Amino acid sequence: MSIKTWSMGVYGAGMIGEIHIRAIKVMKGAALAGVFDRNQERAKQLAEKYSCRAYESEEEFFGDANLDIVTIGTPTGAHRDPAIQAAENGKHVICEKPMEVDLERVDEMINACAKNDVMLCGVFPRRFHPVMAVVKSAVESGRFKKLAFAGASIPWWRPQEYYDSGSWRGTWALDGGGALMNQGIHTIDLLQYFAGPISSVQALAGCLAHENIEVEDHAVALVQFESGAQGVIEGSTCCYPGFPASIKIYGSGGTAVLEDVALSQWHFADSNEDDEKLLEQYGTAGADGGAGASDPNAIPDEWHQWNFEEALAALNEKREPTVNGKEARKAVEIIKAIYHSAQNGSKVVSLPYNPA
Repeated sequence: MSIKTWSMGVYGAGMIGEIHIRAIKVMKGAALAGVFDRNQERAKQLAEKYSCRAYESEEEFFGDANLDIVTIGTPTGAHRDPAIQAAENGKHVICEKPMEVDLERVDEMINACAKNDVMLCGVFPRRFHPVMAVVKSAVESGRFKKLAFAGASIPWWRPQEYYDSGSWRGTWALDGGGALMNQGIHTIDLLQYFAGPISSVQALAGCLAHENIEVEDHAVALVQFESGAQGVIEGSTCCYPGFPASIKIYGSGGTAVLEDVALSQWHFADSNEDDEKLLEQYGTAGADGGAGASDPNAIPDEWHQWNFEEALAALNEKREPTVNGKEARKAVEIIKAIYHSAQNGSKVVSLPYNPA
């Protein structure tokens, strides 16, 4: 039995849209139909570069009967409308992180896709690196025993020129936030994926090193997990020259430390030969501090490829993708709760977070 080849179109011809295109071009089971951007010249340049179609209008793009899947790579605050348009035209949706700038808009996307019986998949490429399955398996099998601490640190750097390069950058309306929502969300997603639901946060945030932006470039939050474990989330674009994002998990039975995708610490009371092999295999991978610490372009294309391929597998198998809309919503909820705490004098905010 042959596997369907899914026709995919990219909405947004910026930096992320080009990463989407490169990932689709090398995927099995996918064909790149083309790209749309309201900036027609930018779309035409990408289409010429990657030998695909540049759609001339939204109506032409969403109305293409041969188009199965729309990937969205616009600024965050411009995710909802194309996602709903895609769903109403019967297209499956793969949307960049964060899903949207607030929970109401995320929920509108989730509801539109459910109403029209199409898939909604979030883009969290780090989840699909093989080392993440190793850590997740250790948590689920109880090797850490009682979790005491789980924390995320994103000490990244962005120069002022980064924020000056686009009028949408550093705005609440289109960026949805700063160091946490734009840069730190991948690591925050992994933290909650590994350590389980967060029950409350208490935070401080501010703009410490940049000018003419509305959002935070540095934030710190104390975290309480439902399991009883405690933690810290710290995210920044102030830390020159930029260092690897890290996740630390400490328990009464073991410790794991990830630096980007390098497994720098991996120790368990019930250690075995496989643990030594895992340290050899993953102990130095990614330890150079790449993956976006100082350069937003330094994202390996294969990570998006893995994310997209899992979404296609879900469609072929008629199941939900690993990072469906509700799963992608979780990191946005945590970050919005942190913002609420910081903006209200480090007030403790309980989750689930209700912005009303």
